[in-house]
Amino acid sequence: MQDAVATPVNSPGRVLFASLIGTTIEFFDFYIYATAAVLVFPKLFFPAADPASATLQSFATFALAFVARPIGSALFGHFGDRIGRKATLVAALLTMGISTVVIGVLPTYAHIGVIAPLLLSLCRLGQGLGLGGEWGGAVLLATENAPKGKQAWYGMFPQLGAPIGFFIATGLFLWLTEHMGDAAFFAWGWRVPFLASSALVLIGLWMRLRLTETPAFARAMAQQERVRVPMLTVLTEHPRALFAGTFATLATFVIFYLMTVFALSWATSKLAYSRETFLIMQMVGVLFFALFIPLSALLADRRGNRFTMVLATLLIFVFGIAYAALFAHSGLLFMVIGMCVVGITYGPLGATLAQMFPTAVRYTGASLAFNMAGIFGASLAPYLATWLAKTYGLEYVGYYLSAAAVLTMLALMIKPKQDAQAGH
Repeated sequence: MQDAVATPVNSPGRVLFASLIGTTIEFFDFYIYATAAVLVFPKLFFPAADPASATLQSFATFALAFVARPIGSALFGHFGDRIGRKATLVAALLTMGISTVVIGVLPTYAHIGVIAPLLLSLCRLGQGLGLGGEWGGAVLLATENAPKGKQAWYGMFPQLGAPIGFFIATGLFLWLTEHMGDAAFFAWGWRVPFLASSALVLIGLWMRLRLTETPAFARAMAQQERVRVPMLTVLTEHPRALFAGTFATLATFVIFYLMTVFALSWATSKLAYSRETFLIMQMVGVLFFALFIPLSALLADRRGNRFTMVLATLLIFVFGIAYAALFAHSGLLFMVIGMCVVGITYGPLGATLAQMFPTAVRYTGASLAFNMAGIFGASLAPYLATWLAKTYGLEYVGYYLSAAAVLTMLALMIKPKQDAQAGH
C-alpha cells in the first residue's frame, strides 16, 4: 500500500508546467496591480492636488496585499497541510483571479467618490490572500515531486512564473499605452489587463484539476503524520526555521520591488524617462531575471542552497552601494545588473524554504516565512524608498537595500543546518 502511495502519478512535465502556469498567472495579476498603482490609480482612485501624495496613497493600497498574504498563507496552508495540495492550490488561484477581474470593472473616484478606493483596497486584500496561498503550494507541488538532488531545479519552475508574469503584464501595459492615447487608456484601456486575467485563470484551473496529490503528502496521509493545527505547530516547534526563513527572504523582496515598482515611479517622475521607454528597459531586465533563475538553481543543486543564497546576498549588498550611481548613469544597465542579481537570489529560494520544514507543516511553514518576508521586505518598500529618496537622496535607497542584505546574511547563518528533504 505504501509503495503504491509513494509512486509519483504526475508526470514531470505536467508537474512543472502546472507549477509554472499557476505562479505565472498569480504574478501577472499581482504585477498589473503594481504597474497600475504607479500609472493609473493615483489619477483615477486617489485624486489629490499634489501628485506625489496621490502616488503615496496608491502605494499604501499596494502594501495591503502584503498584510493579507500571511493570513492567506495561514488559511490556505492549514488546508494544504490537512486536506492536500491540489484542492488548496485551486482555491488560491480562484481567490486571486476573482479579485483581479473585479478590479477591472470597478467604478472610479469620479463616479462613486471615496467608495472607489475602499473597493479597490478590498480587492487588493483578496489578491494578497490568494497569493499568500499560491506560492507555497506551487513550490511544494514541484519540490515534493522532485528526484533526489534536483529539488532546487524543480523548485525554480514556480519562481520562473515571476519574470514571465511580469513580462506579460508589462508588455500588455506597454502595448496599450503605445496603441491608444492617454484619454482612451485612462477611460477604459487600463481595465483590459485585469479583465484578460480571467482567460489565464481558466487555463490554470484546467491544468491543476488534472493533477494528483504529491508523493510526499500522500505518504504523510498514509502514515498519519498530519497535525491538527499546522500553524500552531510551526510557531511552537519550528520557530527558528520560521524566523530564519522570513529574514533569509527579506533582501529578495526588497531588491525586487526596488527594481520594479519604485524604479518605474522614480524614473518616470524624477529622471525624465517616458513610461514607455522605462517599461521597455524593465522588460529587457526581466529577460536577464528569467535567465539567472535556472542558472542559480543549477548552482544550488551542485553547491547547496545555503552557498548560493549567501553568494546572492553578497551581490545584493554590493548592488545596494552602487544603486544610485547606476540608476543615474544608465537606466538600462541599472535594470540588467539589478535583475541578474534578483534572478540569482530567486532561483534557489523556493527549495531553500521548502526544505526547512517537515512535510506535515511544510505548506504552512514555507508560505508563512515567504509572506512574512513580504510584509517586512516588500509591503512598504516603494513607499519607504520614495520617502528616503525625496528626503535624503537616491543613494539612501541603496543603503536601505544593503541593510536588508545584512539582515538576510545573518538569517542565513542561523538557518537550521538539518534541512527537511522536500521531495522525500
